[in-house]
Amino acid sequence: MNLDQLLDRLKMDHLQATLDSLCEHASKKDLNYREFLEQALAQEWGGRHQKGLDTRLKQARLPWIKTLEQFDFSFQPSIDRKLIRDLSGLGFVERNENVVLLGPPGVGKTHLAVALGVKAAEAGHRVLFMTLDRLVSTLMKARQENRLDRQLQQLSYPKVLILDEIGYLPMTREEASLFFRLINRRYERACTILTSNKSFMDWGEVFGDQVIATAILDRLLHHSTTLNIKGESYRLKDKRKAGLVPGTTQQQEESDDTDNQKAVTEN
Repeated sequence: MNLDQLLDRLKMDHLQATLDSLCEHASKKDLNYREFLEQALAQEWGGRHQKGLDTRLKQARLPWIKTLEQFDFSFQPSIDRKLIRDLSGLGFVERNENVVLLGPPGVGKTHLAVALGVKAAEAGHRVLFMTLDRLVSTLMKARQENRLDRQLQQLSYPKVLILDEIGYLPMTREEASLFFRLINRRYERACTILTSNKSFMDWGEVFGDQVIATAILDRLLHHSTTLNIKGESYRLKDKRKAGLVPGTTQQQEESDDTDNQKAVTEN
């Protein structure tokens, strides 16, 4: 059995594809057998890891790939960078804890949620991204087709489930009840990352039932980290500078104060 056959039997596809260049490199660098073997196995492992990561990212259904390194922390100074660094270590994933990102639209909640999901996928965890609207539609359809338990079980498999846009659309009591069943199924068994434009005090209105909202929060917040982002919309910053959209309330107040001071001086 020759080398190509051995590599094929051992399913070392990545090493097989680069073996000639590795041998040439080893000859030029005068590597010993151990050093060559280390490089060869590292090449195979790297290829397998990248293939696995590509598969996990595809299965995650992320809206786009964003990393923590791409996040503009200077635009959102309210964010605790140390907390983000701690979260990037993925200890919360290992402990089956949740992360809740709160704040108005455009402040970077989804970017951070996706970036943490990418980190988890890189670490070998199964990740799934869903908007709340899509989640509710999926669960309602499963109930109508008498396969709700199977659907809930499938949504329990991902180690990290990212649920985006909670609070943008109101839910019926039936939809809220299905959402509670999912959160309860994942409670202390897996990690859930949520983004919302509503404070916890408003979740009773979001879910259409204060009792259900309280039960959901009880399980979400028992083991969790909450990040409340206060700032302007990153998406609108350039348009705001160009005067195409109104400034923030704070900017308007500062402008009003300036106008009042001018009026006092003129009088």
